[in-house]
Amino acid sequence: MKSKMIALALSCALALGLTPLASGSAIAAATPVAASAAATPSWAQNAVIYEVNVRDFTAEGTFKSFANSLPRLRAMGVNVLWFMPIYPIGQTNRKGTMGSPYSVANYTAVNPDLGTSADFKNLVTLAHSNGFKVILDWVANHSAFDNPWASAHKDWYNQDSNGNIIWPAGTDWNDVADLNYDKPAMRTAMINAMKSWITDYGVDGFRCDAAGMVPTDFWNQAATALRAIDPKNPPFMLAETQDVPDLLDSAFVADYGWHLKDILYAFGNGSGLKGDFNMNQLGNLSSYPKGTYPMVFITNHDENSWTGSLSKMYGGGVHALAALTFTVPGMPLIYDGQEVGSNKQLQFFEKDLIDWNLNSATAKSNIAFYTRLISLKHKNPALFNGAAGGPFAMAKNDSTKVLSFSRTKGTNRVYALINASNLSQTTTVQWGKDGKSYYRLTDGKRVVMGGTVKYTLKPWQYQVWSTVAP
Repeated sequence: MKSKMIALALSCALALGLTPLASGSAIAAATPVAASAAATPSWAQNAVIYEVNVRDFTAEGTFKSFANSLPRLRAMGVNVLWFMPIYPIGQTNRKGTMGSPYSVANYTAVNPDLGTSADFKNLVTLAHSNGFKVILDWVANHSAFDNPWASAHKDWYNQDSNGNIIWPAGTDWNDVADLNYDKPAMRTAMINAMKSWITDYGVDGFRCDAAGMVPTDFWNQAATALRAIDPKNPPFMLAETQDVPDLLDSAFVADYGWHLKDILYAFGNGSGLKGDFNMNQLGNLSSYPKGTYPMVFITNHDENSWTGSLSKMYGGGVHALAALTFTVPGMPLIYDGQEVGSNKQLQFFEKDLIDWNLNSATAKSNIAFYTRLISLKHKNPALFNGAAGGPFAMAKNDSTKVLSFSRTKGTNRVYALINASNLSQTTTVQWGKDGKSYYRLTDGKRVVMGGTVKYTLKPWQYQVWSTVAP
């Protein structure tokens, strides 16, 4: 997949008349493809998402107990809460003791293990009063086998030659039943269920699971219906997929930055190269419809449970690579526990409490680190999301492991320099003409930027400079 992505980005560069990275020449900002018709809520322009796994967040695993963390998260600067599925979990073919939250037994009910519908509504109200937006995880591709739809409307599901409902083809998801989008009545029921969470609970959007496995025309239909509820305040729509371009034409504002995550993972294990990173960014410039962008991350619930802990994935590079996700184009994600440096790999189908240890020096230093990054994101328009932010512009350097780039929006500019390796690097960076002073993120000191500068960087050392004081 990576080689195909790089080849595509290179062909896009040539088509746009840009100089390939291999030549060492600086790259001009590419012109994105036609603007998306997807509606973007104004609050999303500098948003940072925080993923909430309610079941594992506290010992109680409830909405009420999670609410106690809202002041801490707000103090960090987080402004969007993405809740993993909060619906009842199916019993039939259940995996593990607790089952998968993505095995939805009822699309309009709340999992009683997490609390009541009133508890969730109160949580949304409290979150809103504290300045958060709330998005729900939506599972449209499949339901639990014991969802009422499966007995009342068996034809709403794909079946084998014997008339048995099947799980999604090509997966091992044998705890979920594959929905049939050839059935208009099922589509209507799905959209009505989504609408109810906006009208009855006040949620602000959806992260849509396995979005690429669902027909695009359904998502267009759903997005149109959801926007009609309040045209002045459209829901934020995030697709769990990448490489399905037409999803971004009208339905979704953002998708998953999986390719970047793979590149960051490669840096973590020592195989990553600057050229892969630069081609990824160039490919995004020339493939994302204007106004759309990826959600970028170093981990999430899937990466944590199935790939590994932060140290397993990235070694000592967690902070450097997290800083990268806050400076490249895209909306950054923090997964719960990431902000305290938790290194626990959670069991997906069990109750498995996050290792918080909030009073430890590690937790305090990590919270301070992410608070600085979120503040950087919020204060600098160059780092805003989509059309509100500035494009990626590479700065040439002579190392295969050092990333150097800038983003500019009007008079605001941010420079980033990252040693994406566990070895010291000495490199010369051609920043181009500037001569103005910038604030250094780590200590707030003013530094004059521009010209050709030689740096000696420690393993995983990074630095960010901006026109706005940290």
